[in-house]
Amino acid sequence: MPKTRRNIATSVLLTLVTFVIAGSASGEDKWQQIFNGKNLDGWTPKIRGYELGNNFGKTFRVEDGLMKVGYDAYDEYKERFGHIFYKTSYSHYRMRLEYRFVGEQSKGGPGWAYRNSGIMIHCQTPESMTKDQKFPVSIEVQLLGGNAEGTRTTSNLCTPGTNVVMKDALKLQHCISSSSVTYRGDRWVTAEIEVHGGGIIKHILDGKVVLQYSKPQLDPRDADAKRLISDRKTDSLILEGGYISLQSESHPIEFRKVEILVLDK
Repeated sequence: MPKTRRNIATSVLLTLVTFVIAGSASGEDKWQQIFNGKNLDGWTPKIRGYELGNNFGKTFRVEDGLMKVGYDAYDEYKERFGHIFYKTSYSHYRMRLEYRFVGEQSKGGPGWAYRNSGIMIHCQTPESMTKDQKFPVSIEVQLLGGNAEGTRTTSNLCTPGTNVVMKDALKLQHCISSSSVTYRGDRWVTAEIEVHGGGIIKHILDGKVVLQYSKPQLDPRDADAKRLISDRKTDSLILEGGYISLQSESHPIEFRKVEILVLDK
């Protein structure tokens, strides 16, 4: 190749590489950290049996740059399921965070809640929850830690007051397992969720989609959902968006790097 043409080709290649790098950096810059690692600014707890904003026993606290969920003040758990809500409602976005289970389950916690927590998406507003409501009407990305032996998937789906569609069929069961591997011990796990409003939702681990479904919607069989349905200004049950919350479900858990990337509709 003549020297002039070679120089032109090199220049074009370098320009393309620059655009790719700049584009990647720009994409990463759009990720917003919604947990600042210092305090719970922007987050509001709702613990069953307590008014919105009452963080009983500092169930949710920030230590060493981590959002920690602990039960030091609980003599017994007594089904005091808790959720901490972020201040902003979202519709089309990607979310990712790192979590790990630590320590021992709170006394009196249900057996199924061992190393069990969740990321709740498309949540009802925290203000619309009743004082004794166990879980917000929402779509739950269920987080599970593995037992010493056996298989226990994570990034599963649970549906408090909701239903979804999978393979063109409406799913009425409460929980559906993902295809993930089992994550044991106190290791950090990165969970990612891709949400397209009332359309497709994907649960992603290690770059792989482990569960996918669509058309998240209110369940008219559920008492809490019925209240929301009666207040809606549309006949559609489809949930186009909602709030995000993290669970306290009787086993200590820690969260870090909680971030959101808003997507175009």
